[in-house]
Amino acid sequence: MYVVPPPQDSDPNAAAGGDGSQTLRTYQTWKGSNIFFLRGRFVFGPDVRSLLLTVFLIAAPAIVFCVFVARELIDYLGISIIVVAAAFTFYVLVLLLLTSGRDPGIIPRNPYPPEPEVYDGNAEVGGGQTPQLRLPRTKDVVVNGIIVKIKYCDTCMLYRPPRCSHCSICNNCVERFDHHCPWVGQCIGLRNYRFFFMFVFSTTLLCIYVFGFCWVYIVKIMDADNTSIWKAMLKTPASIVLIIYTFICVWFVGGLSVFHLYLISTNQTTYENFRYRYDQRDNPYHKGLVENFKEIFCTSIRPSKNHFRAKVPQEPVLPPRSGGGGFISPNMGKAVGDIEMGRKPIWGEPAAGFGDFDGSLSRNSGLDSKDGGFDDVSSDLSRTLPAAGTEGHALHPRRSSWGRKSGSWDISSEVLAVAAGIGESNRVGGDNIGSQTAGKWHA
Repeated sequence: MYVVPPPQDSDPNAAAGGDGSQTLRTYQTWKGSNIFFLRGRFVFGPDVRSLLLTVFLIAAPAIVFCVFVARELIDYLGISIIVVAAAFTFYVLVLLLLTSGRDPGIIPRNPYPPEPEVYDGNAEVGGGQTPQLRLPRTKDVVVNGIIVKIKYCDTCMLYRPPRCSHCSICNNCVERFDHHCPWVGQCIGLRNYRFFFMFVFSTTLLCIYVFGFCWVYIVKIMDADNTSIWKAMLKTPASIVLIIYTFICVWFVGGLSVFHLYLISTNQTTYENFRYRYDQRDNPYHKGLVENFKEIFCTSIRPSKNHFRAKVPQEPVLPPRSGGGGFISPNMGKAVGDIEMGRKPIWGEPAAGFGDFDGSLSRNSGLDSKDGGFDDVSSDLSRTLPAAGTEGHALHPRRSSWGRKSGSWDISSEVLAVAAGIGESNRVGGDNIGSQTAGKWHA
C-alpha cells in the first residue's frame, strides 16, 4: 500500500531554536492570567466571559428598539432613526472591544531580580557565610518637584514606575493603573483608558437616545388615537420596558461618566482617588484643566511593551541556590501594604497570617482582595521557606513574616537562620523551646 510521505520542511530548525530548544510565542509562555485569542492578537483578562454579558446588555435593547419602536417611527421620522441607532450601537461595541481586547499597559516581567544594593545587617550568619542581600522595598523618585515612592514588585521582579500597580486579577503590573473593570473583563490602564471613557460616555448617549424616542413613540400613539398616556403606554409594552431599562442604565453609566470627567480634569486615576485622596495633598501629576484633557484625548497612545506574537526560546530551568549567602525579598519580614503616601502598614496578602503574639490567625479585609481591582501587593518570594516552629507559633507553610501588636514587622533570627541554611533542620516549637535547645547543647 502506498503511503504519502510527510512534507519536507525547508527549515528543519523552524520549530526549534538554534541550540535545538523548542521555540514558542510570547503569549504561549505568558506568566500572567490573561487569555489570548487569534494567536495573541487579542489579549483579555481572566474574566473575559463577563464581556459576553456586557455585549448582550447593549445589543439586546438596541435590537428591541429597532424592531418594535424605531420601525413604527419610519413614517413619522424616516429611516434615519434606525440607521442612527444601529450605527451608534456598532460604535459602542467597537469601543468595548478596543477597551477589553488590547494591552492596557502591561510592564514585562524581569526574568531575574535586580542586583541587591545593600547588605542585610540584621541577618545573623556564622563564620565564612556570606551576608544576606536585601533589595530596598521602596525607592524615592521626584515627579514635578514632589517626592514619590515606588515599590518593588516581587512577582514581576522590578521596581514599578510611578502610577503603576500590580493587578491581583490579571497578575500583571499595569502602567497608570486605573482599576480592573469586570464589565469589560480587562484592566484599565495607560493604553486603553481613553477607549474606556469613550465607551462609557457613548453608552450613556445611546441610553438617552433610546429613552427619548420611546417617549416620542408614546406621544405619537396618543395623538393618533386621541387617548390618554396610560392607554398609549399599554399599546407599546416594548417602549415601557426600554424606558425603565435605559433610565436605570443612565444612572449607572452616566454617573460613571461624570466621575471619570472629574478624574480626568484633576489628572487622577480611580486607584489614586480611593487610596491617596489628592484633595488633601499635592497631586504631582496635575497639569491644569486643559493639559489634563489633552493628555488623555490628544496624545498618541504608546506602543505596547509586549510583543505577544514574538518567538521566544524556552526558559532554562535554573539550578537551586547553594547554601550560604543569598537574596532576600524586600517584603520578607515586612508588612505588605500601602506606604507610598505614609499610610499605616496593613497585612496585604489574602492568605492567613499572624496578627499578634497570641498565635491567632487573621484574614485580610482590606480593599485589595474585596474588589479585586485595587491590589497593589505582589506575591512574596519568601513563601518557599520551610516551616519551623518558634516560641509557640508554627509558621504558615506559605508565609515567612511575623506580626506584632506594636505595628513593627521584623524577621526573627530563627527564620533568617532557616533561610541562610545554617539553622537546625528539626527545631522543636513550643513554649519550652529555649530550654530544649539549651539542653541539647549541654548534652
